[in-house]
Formats: sequence, C-alpha cells, structure tokens
Amino acid sequence: MEPIRLSKRMAELGLCSRREADDYIAKGWVRVDGVVVDQLGSKVLPNQKITLERQAQAAQSSRVTILLNKPVGYVSGQAEEGYQPASVLITPDRQWKEDSSRIRFNAAHLRGLAPAGRLDIDSVGLLILTQDGRIAKQLIGEDSDVEKEYLVRVDGTLSKEGLQQLNHGLSLDGQRLKPAKVWWQNENQLRFILKEGKKRQIRRMCDLVGLKVVGLKRIRIGRVMLGNLPAGKWRYLSADESFV
Repeated sequence: MEPIRLSKRMAELGLCSRREADDYIAKGWVRVDGVVVDQLGSKVLPNQKITLERQAQAAQSSRVTILLNKPVGYVSGQAEEGYQPASVLITPDRQWKEDSSRIRFNAAHLRGLAPAGRLDIDSVGLLILTQDGRIAKQLIGEDSDVEKEYLVRVDGTLSKEGLQQLNHGLSLDGQRLKPAKVWWQNENQLRFILKEGKKRQIRRMCDLVGLKVVGLKRIRIGRVMLGNLPAGKWRYLSADESFV
C-alpha cells in the first residue's frame, strides 16, 4: 500500500474538505492511530485510523448550509460582468419566515459561504451555499452521484429519438454524458434528473436535439426539495435534513 497525504485521505473518508483538513492538522485536531499529527504534508496508509478531536467536531457542527431560491439575474459564484453573486441575497430580512431550522441568522454564517454547484444566471431555483466542506464534497466532488432535478420549458419539436438521446446518447466537450432521466411533464415542459453538472448542460443538451430552453428551474438536489421556498428567499438546512 502506498502512503497518501493525510488531508487527501481525510477528504476521501468524508471527514472534511482538504482545506479544512489542513486547518485541523495545523491546529493539532487530528489523530492517526490515536496519535496527534500536526505536520502539514504528513502521509498515512489507507488502513490507518483517522479521528478528529472534539474541537474539530465542534467547528463542523457550527457550520451552516443555506438553501436559496435563486432568481434570474444573479450568478452562482463570484460577481461577473456587472452581475451580483447570489450570496448578496443572504440577508436577515430575506430569511424565509417558515424556516423551521431554529437557527438564528449570524453574520459569521456568511464567512466562507460558497456555492456547492452552479445555476446559470438565467436559471432559477434551488442553489446551495455552504460553509461545510463535507456537504460540498457530497454535491460537487469528483465522485458525487447526487441527483439534481429540473423543470425545463422548451420551444421546438422533439422526436422520439431525440427524447431517447436526452436520456442517454449525447456528448458534450468530447465526453459522453452520464445517463439521465428525461420525460415530458406537460406539452411544453420537460423534467430532467441528472447526476452531473457541466456548464449550461441542459441548455446545450436541448440544443443538440433541436430544442430551445425558455425557462429552467431546479427543484431538488438529492433528498432536499425546493418546496414552497419563495423566489429570492432563503432558509437554513435543518439538522434532520440531508442530501444523501
């Protein structure tokens, strides 16, 4: 067995993100086979036992994850081309009145808050912003298998073969897409379930089969639904919710 970096192994095990792992290691909050390891770059064998100290567990439990119903006109991440990032909507007055998490807004919840996945500027619906590297890994890690569900209004005519291609058979950027689940929701709206998230993937898939997307809304990520959360409002992920 080849040794690997401790931070990488911690991320593989889902203990935290690699960035968080480096922070915990530097603070002496990580044990390998019961021994504290505080040297960055340390390596471990895959069969060694890695545990976190109580301080690291407390730091993780204080991190929040936010569900936002993103409106059109906001970008998911950093501001670009004069458009504001969706994170500017995370203000006390925009917290959904029906938020059942019992978490009170704190300005500290904005520190290190980052989107876990994209939603195009002209798309709406469920956007996840999190301080928790474990959740980010679940949703956008290389081996993520979490479903994302969308309602997509389209213009154009779709053949039976085209629908089959949307489900499986298309390629983007020279790579075959993972199998999807696509069916008609009504006469001008498709429902998509994907397990990947390439840039503008649904719009590009529709282009390939002769459809033009005129509206796109994400309604579910894993086991978490957008539900009745109003556009432009947000709520906390509650303790009894999980994406997987």
